[in-house]
Amino acid sequence: MARWNPWHGCHKISAGCANCYVYSMDSQFEKDSSAVVKNLSFDLPVRRKKDGSYRIASGDIVYTCFSSDFFVEEADEWRKDAWAMIKERSDLVFYFITKRIDRFYVSLPEDWGAGYDNVVVCCTVENQDRADYRLPIYCGLPIRHKRIVCEPLLEKLDLTAYLSSGIEGVDVGGESGSKARVCDFDWVLDLRRQCLEHNIGFYYHQTGAKLYKDGRLYHIPRKYQHTQARKAGLDCPN
Repeated sequence: MARWNPWHGCHKISAGCANCYVYSMDSQFEKDSSAVVKNLSFDLPVRRKKDGSYRIASGDIVYTCFSSDFFVEEADEWRKDAWAMIKERSDLVFYFITKRIDRFYVSLPEDWGAGYDNVVVCCTVENQDRADYRLPIYCGLPIRHKRIVCEPLLEKLDLTAYLSSGIEGVDVGGESGSKARVCDFDWVLDLRRQCLEHNIGFYYHQTGAKLYKDGRLYHIPRKYQHTQARKAGLDCPN
C-alpha cells in the first residue's frame, strides 16, 4: 500500500465536509486548508531508485489524493500530468474518493475510453440529498471500477436505485473527531442489507466517535473506531 497526495487543500462543498479531517490537521499548524497547493511529491508514482526500478513496487494499491479532492478546480491543469503518470504506472491500482464527481470530465485523458482498468473512482455520499445528486451522474460515467463511500454516514440512506449500475462495493463509516455527528448503527445495517440484496460487497470501516446502538449512545475513542467496526463482523466481500 502506498499513499500519493499530488496536491493538498480543498473547499468544503457539502454536509460531509463540515468536520473535514484535513482542516483539523492543518489547524494544528495554522495552515489554510482552502489553499490548494501542488505537493513536492507530485511525481511520486514515477520516481525511481538508483537501480532504475520504480520506488513504488509493481502491484501496489496507491491511495490517491486523500488530503484534497482529485477533481478540485485548482488542480485542473495538474490533473493532466497526474493522469499521465497513472497511465504510465498501469501496474499499480490507483484508488481515490471524490465529492466532485460532477467534474469528472474536466482534464480527462483523450484515451480514457471506457476507463483505465487500474483506476478505482469512489463517489462519496453522506446523506440522501447528495446520494440523489451525485449517484445518477456517477452511475452514467465510463469508469471501470466504481465504489460508493458513505462516510461520514449522517443519516439513513436508500441506495437501491443505484446499486445495479456497475457498483462493486459500498464502504461505510461514522464520523471521527471532537465535533463528530452521531452515526446510528441501524443505518449501517440497512445499507448492508441493501448490498446483500444486490450481491454487492459491503465494508464497515469505522464506527465513528459517536455511535448510537440499541438505544444507547457510545463515545468511542479514535484508536478503537476501526477495530470495533471489524469486531461487528459485518463485512461481506462480493
